Amino acid sequence: MSFFSVIIPLYNKEKYIESTLKSVLNQDFKDFEIIVFDDGSTDESLNKVKTFNDRRIIIHKQKNEGVSSTRNNAIKVAKGKYMALLDADDYWTPNHLTELKNLIHTFPEAGLFCSNYQVIYNNKVSLPAKFNFNYGNNYVIVEDFFKASIINCVAWTSSVCFSKETFLDIGGFQPHLKTAQDLDLWIRIALKHQVAFNPKITMHYKLYVKNSLSKSEDNFNGIRYDFISSFSKIEATNPSLKLYLDINRYSVALRSLVNNNNALYKKLKSEIDQNNLNFKQKLLLNSPKSVLIRFRRFQKFLLNNNIYLTAYK
Repeated sequence: MSFFSVIIPLYNKEKYIESTLKSVLNQDFKDFEIIVFDDGSTDESLNKVKTFNDRRIIIHKQKNEGVSSTRNNAIKVAKGKYMALLDADDYWTPNHLTELKNLIHTFPEAGLFCSNYQVIYNNKVSLPAKFNFNYGNNYVIVEDFFKASIINCVAWTSSVCFSKETFLDIGGFQPHLKTAQDLDLWIRIALKHQVAFNPKITMHYKLYVKNSLSKSEDNFNGIRYDFISSFSKIEATNPSLKLYLDINRYSVALRSLVNNNNALYKKLKSEIDQNNLNFKQKLLLNSPKSVLIRFRRFQKFLLNNNIYLTAYK
């Protein structure tokens, strides 16, 4: 049995999969297997993987089922004790698995282990993830995972690991969720287990990559609403979860308004406790569609000029 099983779901990532795999093979910590699970790629992704001659790389294929089923099926066949997830367009620094192993040994009772990460917005702007809690240089247990995650989520798919036992006990990813399936899993784990955090940045997340397994455009707002609503009973007695979900409601509401889904926008807006929003967020939530479109264009203009503008600042 390996210490880690590195889980890489693959779908049409021929431009990125080689650098992603190299970042795994260059790890300081060597006790791992790599499960590359192809979800019906139609490009040269799988052939790129086959060029690697390393016995630790294990390839599986299936017809296209979506990212949740792909990850679930990969973890079913994995033989490692801990599952380290990695999307096929992201990459790790050489110390990523070493840091996760040390984090596990420091907090063996935790259920979710998270490393800090860098968000690559485009070829000009790359910034560390921002979290809503104070931390230093040492490994810590995140006291309030939901409140800590209202800017960037403390858990990000390519930066986390968990035991196979915990994953199976929680019930895995939910295949019916075509988006937000990772957030759903983190919530379910955090409601039952401690979350451990490593402040060192060991993963780089390529936000700008399109057609990713885990990054959808604005076609799935109804699914996002269903994901949020599935925790409605729990959030009624958990103010931190309510805060976290209201921030998600706010984001989906803006997407819905821009995409002319006024009914969903109004429903989401009515369910948000606006005391959980800052001034900028309240202003945007109550702005007409034309203002949101201009704001998005201005935000994109600034991003192209190496400036990142967010409603959290």
